[in-house]
Amino acid sequence: MLVMEYYIEIGSYRLVALDSVSIKRGVESLSDVATIVLPATNINRSIEVESKIKEGDAIEIRLGYGDNLQTEFKGYLKSIRTDDNKITLECEDEIYVFRKGLENREYKDITLEKLLTEVVSQIDNSYSISCDYEFRYDKFVIRDANAWDVLKKVQDETKANIYFKEKCLHVHPQYSEIANESEVIFDFSVNIEKSNLKYKKADERKYFVEVEGVGKDGKRISTSIGTTGGEKRSIKIYGVTDTESLKKRAKEELKQIVYTGFEGDFTCWLVPYVEPTYKIELRDSDYPEKNGKYYVLATDTSFSRSGGVRKIRIGKKL
Repeated sequence: MLVMEYYIEIGSYRLVALDSVSIKRGVESLSDVATIVLPATNINRSIEVESKIKEGDAIEIRLGYGDNLQTEFKGYLKSIRTDDNKITLECEDEIYVFRKGLENREYKDITLEKLLTEVVSQIDNSYSISCDYEFRYDKFVIRDANAWDVLKKVQDETKANIYFKEKCLHVHPQYSEIANESEVIFDFSVNIEKSNLKYKKADERKYFVEVEGVGKDGKRISTSIGTTGGEKRSIKIYGVTDTESLKKRAKEELKQIVYTGFEGDFTCWLVPYVEPTYKIELRDSDYPEKNGKYYVLATDTSFSRSGGVRKIRIGKKL
């Protein structure tokens, strides 16, 4: 029988009492977050946490079975709440460090990689950047904003996958970064506990995407892609008139929604381990023609006395 275990370290302390842990991670959400719930008392004694830990303390969460624990989250303690006879610790990944204000500046004719290098240099030079997303701004203005604001704006406008791994800021086109080397298989009859997946063919997904760029002089350039008459998605980006950048943005939108395969999410256990950017294989013995490999967009992991589960949201079929 597999015995559930956990190891949670905050600052210089290790937690020995726990009600539950929930961890949300995703390449589209900009930040990974964790919520730790502790009992207010342990063996009839009040648990005093605020004298031992504080906001900004480093945190590491490892979960699993027996001696096989997997690092599920690393980040910082964002806040401590004490209510309803519970102690709730809200945690955030490296984006916590990037909630610092930036100098007011205006950049002209700048690539995305150069822009983010400038942002990181104002926050902490110990962070590195892995960016292979080619995108160019005619003008990018930072005014009364922090680094999180800039990253959010870039993500909304480019549809890039932006996330942290350790102290590296990753910026990539969707589905381009595969983190795992070994195969991870999920079978509907073996290790999928609950499924909210639906199978659709590409010709059932009719979309028309139009992207309009507005330059600093008011000049407007637009590009479109997809099926004429399909569901229309309109996107407007200010400070961009580079045709190739606008085409890339349109393609990024379309490739996310038009494909033959499953869409949605499913729930499994903590083993096998999966995180966003993993490639997994879905198998259905009843309908083998639906078997395929998919990109993991997001995971929601829950751990408590009642068990440990992971909800996996997939992207397009690879």
